[in-house]
Amino acid sequence: MEAQYICRYHKHEPSERQCSSSVVKHIKAPVDIVWSLVRRFDQPQKYKPFVSRCTVQGDLKIGSVREVNVKSGLPATTSTERLELLDDQKHIIGVKFVGGDHRLNNYSSIITVHPETIDGRPGTLVIESFVVDVPEGNTQDETCYFVNALINCNLKSLADVSERMAMQGRFEPVSRLL
Repeated sequence: MEAQYICRYHKHEPSERQCSSSVVKHIKAPVDIVWSLVRRFDQPQKYKPFVSRCTVQGDLKIGSVREVNVKSGLPATTSTERLELLDDQKHIIGVKFVGGDHRLNNYSSIITVHPETIDGRPGTLVIESFVVDVPEGNTQDETCYFVNALINCNLKSLADVSERMAMQGRFEPVSRLL
């Protein structure tokens, strides 16, 4: 199923000076819990460990822009990001970086969230893909390795938070977030 989802939802066409990749994570929590975190364009810090603060301009619809402050330890302090796609039915969110003091120029990502069964229980398959310019002085492999490492860290944190929420029986249904 992973390959089918990637072919269907994660089509990026990188140019010669860009790289693209996708990361897959299986989470032992129901899709409603995972999606309730992923879809919160206004609160990425709920599961992204490198985000210290986020403010949104707009009404959380496609075209809304957020200013993200990044914790120290990364080669960035801010990122300006636009919501490109949000589909609560298909569980898809797309974000494009439109500014900030980082080296991820023309960065665009798509996250999809899919129900699955893990060990006989409701689980979630999360796929995040991206395309980004390769910075001057870097190779495609180096750039993809760096971005994949960030995504892996974010998805591990997403799994930890989601699984903890599932064990505690706590989550806010998406219908109340709309």
